[in-house]
Amino acid sequence: MKISRTWLQNYFAQPLPEAQALVDALTFHAFEIEGVDGDILDVKVTPNRGHDCLSHRGIAKELSAILGLAMKGDPLRVPLPEFPIAVEMTVDAARAPVGAAAYVRGVTIAPSPQWLKSALESVGQRSINNVVDATNYVMFDMGMPTHAFSADTFKLGDTVRYGIRSSEKGEQLALLGGLAVELSGHEAVIVNASNEPVDIGGVKGGMRAELQEYTHDVVLSASKFEPVQTRKAAQRFNQRTEAAKRFENEMADECALYGIRAVAELVRDVAGGEIIGYGIERARTPASRSVSVSLTKINAVLGTKLGETDVADVLKRLDLPHQQTEEEFIVTVPFERLDLVIAEDIIEEVARMVGYEKIPVVELPAFPTKPEVNTTFYAAEKMREELMAQGFSEVFTSVFADKGERVVANKVDGVRPYLRATLTTGLQDALERNAHNKELLGLKEVKLFEIGTVWSGGKELMMVGTIGEKEQASEKPLESTDAAAYNDLPISTLVRYKTFSKFPSIVRDIALWVPAATTPEEVLAVIRAQAGELLVRSEKFDEFKKGEKTSYAFRLVFQSFDKTLTDEEANAVMEKIYAAVKEKAWEVR
Repeated sequence: MKISRTWLQNYFAQPLPEAQALVDALTFHAFEIEGVDGDILDVKVTPNRGHDCLSHRGIAKELSAILGLAMKGDPLRVPLPEFPIAVEMTVDAARAPVGAAAYVRGVTIAPSPQWLKSALESVGQRSINNVVDATNYVMFDMGMPTHAFSADTFKLGDTVRYGIRSSEKGEQLALLGGLAVELSGHEAVIVNASNEPVDIGGVKGGMRAELQEYTHDVVLSASKFEPVQTRKAAQRFNQRTEAAKRFENEMADECALYGIRAVAELVRDVAGGEIIGYGIERARTPASRSVSVSLTKINAVLGTKLGETDVADVLKRLDLPHQQTEEEFIVTVPFERLDLVIAEDIIEEVARMVGYEKIPVVELPAFPTKPEVNTTFYAAEKMREELMAQGFSEVFTSVFADKGERVVANKVDGVRPYLRATLTTGLQDALERNAHNKELLGLKEVKLFEIGTVWSGGKELMMVGTIGEKEQASEKPLESTDAAAYNDLPISTLVRYKTFSKFPSIVRDIALWVPAATTPEEVLAVIRAQAGELLVRSEKFDEFKKGEKTSYAFRLVFQSFDKTLTDEEANAVMEKIYAAVKEKAWEVR
C-alpha cells in the first residue's frame, strides 16, 4: 500500500522524521518496504494486519508506537454518537454482518478541494469529484471502504430503502466502467428500493446508481461484507479493487459505524448538503476481548530478561489498555486488532517493539524423541535416488493439461483448463525439448522421470513416471514404504548452482594428433584458453594411438548468456583454437 508521509503528518503534532527514518522504523519493527519515491512509501502490509493497517491511520499507529510519538487524534477512539435513523434497512446477515448507510440531501457535485486532490494523487488515485473522492479518502485514511450512490433509485416516495441480499443466478449488472456481468447467485449485492442490484457488495459499484453532475441527493454505504465470498466474487469478475482487498482481509464490525459517520461528515464538508440520517443493521454485538500473559512466559518464549516496566511500556506505546496483577498482564484488546487472540500474540508485539535484534540467540533443545519420517516422502526420496543412479534426470512438469477429469475453477490460462490425469503427456513434451540439448547437457541419452500428483478415477494420486529416448513413457503409483533405512540415504554434495542460458548452443568437434606423452588435459587447457567464456562444455569422446602419436577428439559446446550465437561467431572461435594448436605443432585431423 502506498503511504504518504504528508498524509501521515496529519496524525501528529510533532514533525515526523524524514522518509528514510520511517522506512527503517517500519522495516525493523513492522512491515517490509517495497519502494520509496520521495515522501511516498510502498508498505507491504502482512496478511495478519490487513484488517487494521491497510490505511494511513493504521501505519500512523505503528509509527507512534515505534518512534514514541504521540498521536494528536485517532478516528477510531472518538465515541460514536446516537445515529438518527432515516434509511430503512434490509440486510442478509450472512452476507453483511453490519449494514451501514447514510442519506445526505442537497450536495453539489463539483471538483474536489486541492487538499483532497493532492492527498489522493499522492497515493496513485485519480481525482473524480468531491463526493467520490471523499469515499476514497475515508478508505485510504482509516481503512474502511465506502461508496456513494445517487439516492433517486433508493427512494420510494419519501422513504429511502437500502438492502443487501444474495444475488440471483442470471441477474445482469453493468459495473462502473461499462463492464456488464452476469451474477452467479453467490455474490452479495446492494439493492435499491425496487430490490434491483446496484453494486457487487464489497467489490464494485454499478452504473444503475452512478453519480451524475446533476445529482443532489446521495446514499452513502459503509457496510461490512463477509470476507471469503467477497474475495471469490472479486476473482470471479476479475475486479481486484482496493475495496475488495480490504474486505477480504476482514475488519472489525465497528469499522463500518466509524466509516459511515466519517464519510457522511466529509461529504457534507466538501460537497455541502445536510445529513438527514442513517441506517444501521447489526447482526451481532461484539463482546469485549481480553488476553492474559505473564512476564515469566514472555521471557521464557523470547529468551529475554525483560522487567515489568519494559512490558508495560510496550503495551502503553501500542495503545493496548491493560491491568497488571503481580506479574500477569491482562490486555483489553482494541476492537480493530483482530490479530490479538492468544498470549503468544501479545508476546510477538512485545518482541517486535523491543526489537528483534535485542532478542538473544538461544540454542534449540534436542528433540526428546526421534522425529517421525513421512512414509510418502521417504518413498519419493528412495525412488528418486534409484532412478538417478540409473541415469535418469528429474523434471517437474505443469499440473495443468489440455484434458482431464477436473476442470480448474480459476484458470491460470485458457489453454490448459484441466488438472492432469497422467504424467506421461508432460514427460513426452519434456523429452522432446531436452533431446535437442543432449550435447549441452553432456548426455549420450536423455532419460527423464517425474514424481508428482495426478487426478484420475475421482482420486488424487502420487505417481512416478519415466521416459527415455529408447523407452516409452510409463507411470505407476508411488508406493509408501517403511522409512526405517532413511538415515542411510546419501547427503547431497551440491555446493553451488549455476543458472542455464536461455539461448541455443552450437556444437563443434575437433580431432588432432599430438605426441604420445601429451595428456588430454593439456590439450583441453589450450582449447579452453582460446575459447573463453563462450565454451560452456568440453569433453573427450575419442582416443586412439598410432606409432609415436595419439589422436584425441573433443566435443565443444558454445553458448552465450546474452544472445543467440551465429555460426560465424562460433567459427571465429574455432579459428583461434586451430591457430593455437598449430603453434604447439599439433596436427588437426
